[in-house]
Amino acid sequence: MIKGTILIDIENVSRTYGSGESQVNALQNVSLTINENEFVAIMGQSGSGKSTLMNILGCLDTPTTGVYRLSGESIKEINDESLSKIRNEKIGFIFQTFHLLPRLSAQENVTVPLRYSDATPEEVEKRGAEMLSKVGLTSRSHHKPTEMSGGQRQRVAIARALVNHPKVIFADEPTGNLDSATSYEIMDLLVDLHKQGQTIVMVTHEEDIAAYANRVIRMKDGKVIEDKAC
Repeated sequence: MIKGTILIDIENVSRTYGSGESQVNALQNVSLTINENEFVAIMGQSGSGKSTLMNILGCLDTPTTGVYRLSGESIKEINDESLSKIRNEKIGFIFQTFHLLPRLSAQENVTVPLRYSDATPEEVEKRGAEMLSKVGLTSRSHHKPTEMSGGQRQRVAIARALVNHPKVIFADEPTGNLDSATSYEIMDLLVDLHKQGQTIVMVTHEEDIAAYANRVIRMKDGKVIEDKAC
């Protein structure tokens, strides 16, 4: 593991759904830390717990038991309003299906998170343009998602994830809907962002995609079975 400032710290985190005979132990006593400026891949088959772990780390779900600290702050102690603010300001999300709003242009999609900030209209426009430039899509700023390729839509999604300068980006199967050539282009972009100091935590089931990360955490049956630097 890369030495540095601890960003994510979870201790004995479990997540249980249902009860009785229908109970599912999605996570079982998982403990790990992730430092700033790490690029981590979380791997595992369907049902391994990797998506549940991602949702908890991204503050989209809460542990049944255990402790999760983000930048030293216990998530359990935070109310819903403050948690929403953390998700908007400290966390960026990239999804397999892009989750772009079809009626908005690329730049409007990128700046959606800024609607919940104190940014002025001028700042919103400037930061949206900056993020599109960062992912190489300035020429597509006024295009709607239906007018762009899958790779371009994912670049818009990455720009949106970056617009609030988050502490960490969570990428859930970011190449799952892309062909091989486009997948590698997106991964090269994520590597460049990591080199610029961005912390990235990525869920994938593809070995060639995980190889872009500096650390791979493998999961099975809700447990971490391997955690090694690449």
